[in-house]
Amino acid sequence: MINFEEELKKFHPSLEIDETADAVSRRSFVDFTDFLFSMAENKTDDKKSEE
Repeated sequence: MINFEEELKKFHPSLEIDETADAVSRRSFVDFTDFLFSMAENKTDDKKSEE
């Protein structure tokens, strides 16, 4: 029978997965930041056109 507790202690993710996760999370953060800046610019543009 498999002892899952022992197997989990032995588990180490591969370096490739860690590197990929870092790259994806950095890229997602940039994308989200770009989205927020875009929303702020649109709101500013809307206010200027209303005046």
